Amino acid sequence: MKAVPKNASKTASKTVGGKSAKKTARQTAKKATPAKTAAAKVTPAKAVPKKTISQKAVSKEAVSVKAASGEAVSKKVAPVRPVAPEPPRNESHTALVRRARRINRELAEVYPYAHPELDFENPFQLVVATVLSAQTTDLRVNQTTPALFAKYPTPEDLAEANPEEVEEILRPTGFFRAKTKSVIGLSRALRDDFGGEVPGRLEDLVKLPGVGRKTAFVVLGNAFGRPGITVDTHFQRLVRRWRWTAETEPDKIEAAVGGLFPKSEWTMLSHHVIFHGRRICHARKPACGACPIAPLCPAYGEGETDPEKAKKLLKYEKGGFPGQRLNPPQAYLDAGGIPAPPLGAG
Repeated sequence: MKAVPKNASKTASKTVGGKSAKKTARQTAKKATPAKTAAAKVTPAKAVPKKTISQKAVSKEAVSVKAASGEAVSKKVAPVRPVAPEPPRNESHTALVRRARRINRELAEVYPYAHPELDFENPFQLVVATVLSAQTTDLRVNQTTPALFAKYPTPEDLAEANPEEVEEILRPTGFFRAKTKSVIGLSRALRDDFGGEVPGRLEDLVKLPGVGRKTAFVVLGNAFGRPGITVDTHFQRLVRRWRWTAETEPDKIEAAVGGLFPKSEWTMLSHHVIFHGRRICHARKPACGACPIAPLCPAYGEGETDPEKAKKLLKYEKGGFPGQRLNPPQAYLDAGGIPAPPLGAG
């Protein structure tokens, strides 16, 4: 029997408890891995609790498939907020012109009786009524002007009026002090500079107190038959919804939209758009489900799309309500329009 070296016990200890032992363990584990893997394939996997699945583990492809099928990916996913619709993709200028003109043709069929919704009998009454319509409705102006024109029928009469008496008449229209100053001022200008007659040129009209381009085009188009685009709040809102222009300043909107139509159509275009804005395409909740030009509108869906619910949002003659004018054109009455009541009625 051979003698055991003195350091044999120490060497064995190092071999078993030291690095050699660890290396041996790793090698053994590697060899054992295939067996474990095979066992794993055979043994059915236990269901993993939902709480242990992280959101990151869901692939983008799976999310897109579930979203397309309408299946909810997670209860914690925030609801999608409605966003403003994009303009028609790759719409050329020519395509825009065609779409814009088609919209106008469609509106002309819906509102063949479109007209200025201020009561007037002559250019003087129209320019005064238009100035008074700022920051109020045409209806309220129409209810107020009969008393004003009964007392001051001509520019000369209104130019000499007592401001306090005029203020009292105009009080229902709001901002009555500023409006009194404007209508008396423009009456004096008509008396002193234009022989008591309303001028028929844009450059002359805008010199009158309280008269801007919008008022001037209302007067030119409806009192003198000269084409003009009336860019009021309704017109601005709708042409941007329809993506006719992205401009926000009235004069730039006027120029952009004017370039899409023949000049001869400008006045009636204004009436069609404003009529539609007041009756169907409202500012807060447009009646999309009752809109005759929905297929042509990039903003379809901003308002109520259910046809029955949308019908309840219609205003004026479309919803059986009175219009803006106390004395509307006969064509409007023939179409089923209802005259507005006078001030203080019912």
